Amino acid sequence: MSTKKYQFWFLVGSQDLYGEETLNQVERNSHIIADDLNKSGVLPWEVAYKDTLKTANGVTALIKAANFDDNCAGVITFCHTFSPSKMWINGLSLLQKPWLQFHTQFNEEIPNEAIDMDYMNLHQSAHGDREHGYIGARMGLRRKVVAGYRFDVGTLERIAKWMRASVGAAFSRNLKVMRFGDNMREVAVTEGDKVESQIKLGWQVNTWSVGQLVEYMDSVTDSEIAAKLAEYRRKYTFSEPDTETIRYQAIEEIAIRKMLDEQDCSAFTNTFENLYGMRQLPGLATQNLMSQGFGYGGEGDWKVSALTAVMKAMTKDKPGGTSFMEDYTYDMKNGISLGAHMLEVCPSIADSKPNIEVHPLGIGGREPPARLVFEGKARAAIVASLIDMGTHLRLIVQDIECVKPTQTMPNLPVARVMWKPRPNLAIGAECWILAGGAHHTVLSYDCDAEIMRDWARIFDIEFVHITDNSDPVTLEKELQVSQLLRILNR
Repeated sequence: MSTKKYQFWFLVGSQDLYGEETLNQVERNSHIIADDLNKSGVLPWEVAYKDTLKTANGVTALIKAANFDDNCAGVITFCHTFSPSKMWINGLSLLQKPWLQFHTQFNEEIPNEAIDMDYMNLHQSAHGDREHGYIGARMGLRRKVVAGYRFDVGTLERIAKWMRASVGAAFSRNLKVMRFGDNMREVAVTEGDKVESQIKLGWQVNTWSVGQLVEYMDSVTDSEIAAKLAEYRRKYTFSEPDTETIRYQAIEEIAIRKMLDEQDCSAFTNTFENLYGMRQLPGLATQNLMSQGFGYGGEGDWKVSALTAVMKAMTKDKPGGTSFMEDYTYDMKNGISLGAHMLEVCPSIADSKPNIEVHPLGIGGREPPARLVFEGKARAAIVASLIDMGTHLRLIVQDIECVKPTQTMPNLPVARVMWKPRPNLAIGAECWILAGGAHHTVLSYDCDAEIMRDWARIFDIEFVHITDNSDPVTLEKELQVSQLLRILNR
């Protein structure tokens, strides 16, 4: 699903009280604000000025139109003048798109000589947006509030993050996940309520047999394989003796991609326990598909697969990278976590050109598969985990600092990344475990906690953020309060 077509509708609040001259000026100013936002180069999608709203019927009609426009990913409201918010109630009660209230004004400063009552009537967002904010709070509507001037970079960056979350929400509502078989036996955290996830998030999670995938593999042509091997040579390094094993991974990738495309799926899962008719677990095949934007979850973990796809869709234009990840082992002396997986880590997070290597897997009972081996980038990132609490979904995000490898690990032939969790390894791990965070995560250099908080707010998902200031005692109390509030609100 393309994320380049979206717009964000700019709805400006006013009323009929001020007369035609003032309302015309409001409309001119509003066009300028939208144009300046688009010219900033900071916002990833277009802000489209739609109308200056003066009546309840006008508000309701425009919000209905936004709901049914597939290109509209969200609405941004701004009350240039005072806009009585009872006129917004019927419209806002119907709103199905993400909402950002932009509290700003046309002029940055008060013009000392020019300010008079006409100026005051025209530039009233200081109390117009407060009236507007009240009705949002009174109605209990989820919204993002950003206050600031349109040329302030920090303000623009916050709007941009909300845009990414909103596009992630639009992508999510149309997301299909293809499962090859079920999840790994006896594992708890990879389970979840697929029906509730579709009701809540829009995710359509269904299963296809591995036998069907093998049939697709058998139909792959030599010309398709040659083209895929040429792609591998352009993107990665590898030695010629490994070509036959790499060729088999190419067949797997081509077949998986055909099935994903035919079913309009943007994410998939498999497990080493279900490889009926296959000689290798897809390693390189899965990694290269992730590099194209597909989500993936190991051991049948459809939640992390879908979340990987969503986070990739939010940040398609960003260079940092996003990948399925797993906590593996610790350097407790230096407070470092080593993240990796058997095979399937996305090369978008690689620090340098990955190398294709073939090594025994030691699990799954199949041939040694080809995989990409590389180190992750050293920079700030997050890891995110979406878990099913039975009564609700919880999104856990932890700030981390990825670091240069402290060891060479010559006998560990997997893609890996090392990081320092916030606030440190011990406290961060305690907080993660108290919150129920999974061992499977999404690691992203491009998404941050604010984007993920905005995405969670859109879907009314509980959000837990582990930061430099986190501590287990406070977090445990917050989780208890959150659970109590959910019980009271049932």
